[in-house]
Amino acid sequence: MASDRCSAGLFITHQQPPGRDPLVALDEQLSMVRAARDLGLDSVFAGQHHLAESLAHIQPLPWLARLAAEAGDMRVGIGIHLLALHNPVDTAEAYASLDVVCRGRSIFGVGLGYRDVEYDAFGIPRGERVRRFEENLRIVEQLWAGEEVHADLPWCRLDGVRATMRPVGRPPVWMAANSDNAVRRAARSADTWMINPHATATTVRRQLELFHAEREASGRGPVTELPLMREVFCAPTRERAVELARPHLANKYAVYADWGQDKVMPDQESFRAAYEELSSDRFVIGTPQDCIDALLPWRALGVDHFLFRTEWAGMPVGDALGSLELLAKEVVPALRAAPGGTAHSGQGA
Repeated sequence: MASDRCSAGLFITHQQPPGRDPLVALDEQLSMVRAARDLGLDSVFAGQHHLAESLAHIQPLPWLARLAAEAGDMRVGIGIHLLALHNPVDTAEAYASLDVVCRGRSIFGVGLGYRDVEYDAFGIPRGERVRRFEENLRIVEQLWAGEEVHADLPWCRLDGVRATMRPVGRPPVWMAANSDNAVRRAARSADTWMINPHATATTVRRQLELFHAEREASGRGPVTELPLMREVFCAPTRERAVELARPHLANKYAVYADWGQDKVMPDQESFRAAYEELSSDRFVIGTPQDCIDALLPWRALGVDHFLFRTEWAGMPVGDALGSLELLAKEVVPALRAAPGGTAHSGQGA
């Protein structure tokens, strides 16, 4: 069951146009983290991609460790680690190490991913993806728990090993999911579903019913935290918000279409569409009151951790900082003040 507690975090867009000075980009992103910290946000997240055509993408482990030095008391999360691509022992030890660097405030977000180029680069056939993902998660969690771990897999062989490098406390496992089957997997296998920003609100509401029903059927019990990631941009007027956000969001979703993100979306959603069609029921762009009006209904559905992505590749950092300040000062207090809904089967959607 969700509580009246409500957190808000920043998803750092550490994707840049190729050829842009990476040190300038680094300093800009760190300024976003410091602003989020000083404005009282609760978390900061970064993602992962390999061979990110059209964009330059810093890898998350060194990046998150660097962010931890600026994050203060904020939780630091990976959203998401492409678990099936990587060795589970390396993953367990690396993210246990990150949890120590973060003083026990890390969040372990995982997902299957969707880009063939990434799986091809790691030599993983399409038919093995889900098995590798599920086995790797099992091994990571057992290693973190200090259990004796056995595995006889083509990519990992363990004969009763125990991890000595363990996290400060068990990081919560948030699982990203787009398709209905992946949402059900998140319900069975993770602490919660990390709700994606790509689907429309209508689709997510439908899938929340699937999630809660599957969780109840598998005996997992209600979630204790329900995070929602959204594309959000805030400005003093709606027109100004659209003017500043539109070109960068439109480009971001054109890249998603090139990468095939929309091919794994449910309900026949496509990203090869005009901005107006893409934004409808998906993006939260406007004044502080517009953002409050769009986000408050999620509280009634049990969402109690909002992750704002308010900057996209090519956006001037000053524009993103302006949006972040309005969100922190005017939108987040309204979300925190609103009563939470019930995050279990049969409620809300």
